[in-house]
Amino acid sequence: MVICSCARTGKSATKTDGNTAAATGSSQPESLPRGTADPDIRVEIYDPDRAYNGTTFFADIHEPGNHRIIEVNMLGEVVWEYTIPREWQRFSHPGFDVERLDNSDVLFMLPHFGVVEVDRGGNVVWTYRDPKVTHDADRLPNGNTLVVFGGGDTPEDPQVKEVNAQGEIVWSWYARDHFSGSEYQDIYREGWTHANAAVRLDNGNTLISLRNFNILVEVNFEGSVVRTIGEGILFDPHDPEVQDDGNILLADHAKPANWALEIDPDTGKVVWRFGGDRWEKQLVRDADRLPNGNTLLTGTSAIVEVTGDGEVVWQLRLMDEELAGPGLHGGDLYKAQRVGPDD
Repeated sequence: MVICSCARTGKSATKTDGNTAAATGSSQPESLPRGTADPDIRVEIYDPDRAYNGTTFFADIHEPGNHRIIEVNMLGEVVWEYTIPREWQRFSHPGFDVERLDNSDVLFMLPHFGVVEVDRGGNVVWTYRDPKVTHDADRLPNGNTLVVFGGGDTPEDPQVKEVNAQGEIVWSWYARDHFSGSEYQDIYREGWTHANAAVRLDNGNTLISLRNFNILVEVNFEGSVVRTIGEGILFDPHDPEVQDDGNILLADHAKPANWALEIDPDTGKVVWRFGGDRWEKQLVRDADRLPNGNTLLTGTSAIVEVTGDGEVVWQLRLMDEELAGPGLHGGDLYKAQRVGPDD
């Protein structure tokens, strides 16, 4: 299924030299903010006519002792950065989640440490300290924050919590109340469920990714599971995102390949995919549908934007995949967020 309504134009993407993307016949967006080139970051492909132009936020932990959140322009220049305080840097792995908020502040989650909000001046304006948080934190429209715990969770832990501005837990969900069968008793792989994402839906329910169970669940405010999605289809799902038509876009770690998938949750049919041998050596962690119909994908050492027919129109890569050090996945990117000039 072709998600993008635009057809192929026959134009090739711009190949860049270092951090420069000045190609004959390609025009740069007038609103492109300029920043500082970083020798470890390279934009290898950039088609300004088909990419969703804006800036990209992500956590960069490839350099020991210099873990940071950065915002880069379409050329890969750093236009904003926040260095994680040294005493917090040991909490930067795994699953360091970053989200730019509507007020331009940046919300981030440090695993087994808590959730922090900083303004653009780098000032900490809100914190929620909790050693039982990992992978995902989302600011909700009511001002509360939805947080996930899956990296080391047990049946005694709530996998999802909603906390208010005062840090009080106002809602929580326990997988043990619904998955008590024998087939779930002996599962333990970096946690019992290894829940890695939660999304509050427009209907008030919450969509939760349970990696070790290979499913997504939709739960209502009372905590009851009203729908199970992807059983027998998904393997190690990550970061589901509901589309306007009800389909779900997510990362899936099926072996030997791994993919970004869009599935129809009612039928289980896969309606779009990208990955496998088309994105060699990248473990897909995150997939976001952009306003122009393209999809932004985050791998372990690269971020790409692809069209509906799978053509790469932007690609950023960490140049030295070995910089991350022992035990990390070659740069260990986790999620990325593209923000347009009007967002």
